[in-house]
Amino acid sequence: MKLAIAFLLFIASASAQNLAIQGETVYTMAGPPITNGVLLIEKGKITRVGPASQVTIPNGYETHSAKIVTPGLVDAHSTVGLTGYLNVPTDQDQLERSAAVQPELRAIDAYDPRERLIEWVRSFGVTTMNTGHSPGALVSGQTMVVKTRGNTVEEAVIVPAAMVAASLGNEGLAEKEKSPGTRGKEAAMLRTEFIKAQEYMKPASKKTDAKSRERDLKTETFVRVLKGELPLLVTVNRTRDIMTAIRLAKEFNFNLILDGCAECDMVLDEVKASGYPVIVHPTMERASEETENISFEAAAHLQAAGIPYALQSGFESYVPKTRVILFEAAVAAANGLTFDQALASITINAAKLIGVANRVGSLEPGKDGDIALYDGDPFEYASHCIGVAIEGKMVSTAKQ
Repeated sequence: MKLAIAFLLFIASASAQNLAIQGETVYTMAGPPITNGVLLIEKGKITRVGPASQVTIPNGYETHSAKIVTPGLVDAHSTVGLTGYLNVPTDQDQLERSAAVQPELRAIDAYDPRERLIEWVRSFGVTTMNTGHSPGALVSGQTMVVKTRGNTVEEAVIVPAAMVAASLGNEGLAEKEKSPGTRGKEAAMLRTEFIKAQEYMKPASKKTDAKSRERDLKTETFVRVLKGELPLLVTVNRTRDIMTAIRLAKEFNFNLILDGCAECDMVLDEVKASGYPVIVHPTMERASEETENISFEAAAHLQAAGIPYALQSGFESYVPKTRVILFEAAVAAANGLTFDQALASITINAAKLIGVANRVGSLEPGKDGDIALYDGDPFEYASHCIGVAIEGKMVSTAKQ
C-alpha cells in the first residue's frame, strides 16, 4: 500500500511539471500583450507562448485560467528570509553590528527558506528575490538571488552570492563613539579596503611574509568586487552620498548599483552620465530624515531620463518587516509610469538588473515557468493574485 501511494504521489508530481496557463490577457514582457493567450510549461520550462488559436493544450496538462497572467514578479532588493515576520531578535539576521565592514557575511548562511514572510510575498506573485543583509552598516554583507520556494536554502537559491551590500550616509554610520562616525570616515574606510584588495591581488613574491598572505575572507570579497564578479550595492539617499558612491566606483573601477536614491531627482544628469543603474527606494517608504525628499514620481523620472532602474521592497524596520513590490509598482503606475513600465520594473527590468534575465522576468520559451495569475488588473487594490507557479509547479492558489 505504501509503495502504491508513493507511486501515485510521484505520478502527480510529474504531471504537475506539464502545466498550461490560459489568460484573457497575457503580459509576456517580451512583446505586446497577448489576448486570449496560452502558455505551456514542461519540466519546469516554458515551451510555448501564444494566442489560443495557435497553441493547443495537449492531453494530460494541468490547466489554470486567469483574467491577467504575468511573469512571476522579481524583487530587486529585499531582506526577506533574513528578516522574519515576528520582529523578535531570534528572527532578525539581516544585520550584524559587531563591526562596520563585514562583506564576507554570506546571505546563504543566514537565509531561512521556511520564513513565513516568503510565503506571504509569494502570495502576491513574487517568485524571485535578491535578498540578504540590510542597510545599517558601512558594509553589512552579501545578497543572494532565490526563488520563493523550498524547505532548504539549496532548493531556493539560484545565485548564492549576488552583490555586496553597503551604505553611505546615516545608514553607514556606527553607534556613538564607534567608527565610522562621519561621512569622511566612511569613504576613507572603504578606500582603505579597496587598496588592501588591490595589494592582495598582486602576485606573492618569495620575500613576502607568509603570514601576510594568509587567507582573508573580507579582503577576498573586496577582490571579487574589484574583479567585477560582484557588484557593490550601495544604499544612498542624500545627493552628496550618491556622488561619493559614484566617485569611489570610478576610482576603483567596480560595478556599482545605487540603492534607495531618495534624492536622485536632484542629480539625474550625473547619475545618467555615470552609467550606473538604480534600485529605487520603495515608493511608499516613510519620508523622514535622509529620505525626506523621496518622491512617488522617482521611478517616472528615472524612466524619462533613460536610467536603468527597478523597484524593490527594501527593508522595513517595523512589522510586517517588508513591503510588497506589487503595491510599490502600483503606486509608481499612478505617478507617472505606464502600466507596462511599472510591470517591467518588477519583472524583466528587475531580472536584468540583478543578473537573472536568462531565467526569469519574461514569458518566453526556454525560461523558467514562473507565472503569476490575477483576477483583475494587478495594480488595482481590489484585484487578487489567484495563483503562482514556480518552475511549472503551482505553489500558491489562495486569493490575496
